[in-house]
Amino acid sequence: MTTVFGIMEVNLVSARGGGIDPYVLIQYRGQERKSSTIRGQGSKPEWNEKFTFKIEYPSVDGQYKVILKLMDHDTFSSDDYLGEATIYLKEFLEVGLENGRAEIHPKKYSVVGSDQCYCGEIQVGITFTPKKATHDVEEEYGGWKESDDYS
Repeated sequence: MTTVFGIMEVNLVSARGGGIDPYVLIQYRGQERKSSTIRGQGSKPEWNEKFTFKIEYPSVDGQYKVILKLMDHDTFSSDDYLGEATIYLKEFLEVGLENGRAEIHPKKYSVVGSDQCYCGEIQVGITFTPKKATHDVEEEYGGWKESDDYS
């Protein structure tokens, strides 16, 4: 199968449960984005922020998931881990490859704490748009493989 590249956009809408100054770390295959920290909204923060990720399909390890880590910002100590939600994307990406685009409208996902117990929910939407393959991949994608910093 030919490797296909594309763009996934994660629309972080809101959460329920959580800390005083929550933010979200969004992770996909070595890429990480951080939302803004929401202050003064209590246990129902709203972000309405969008984050983009580079997609390569198929991947070497076959892992296609977005991990949303809900954190609580602390000024004088390390930030507190509140919980996380995992969204599995293999079928979603395959639909996007087949149809030229795939979309999950904003919906709620359960957030589980380190004890694997439900501790709230997070609402996100996701779109995936594959890029048209060309003979000269480096030109179209600007050398993604060389310029990515996966540290």
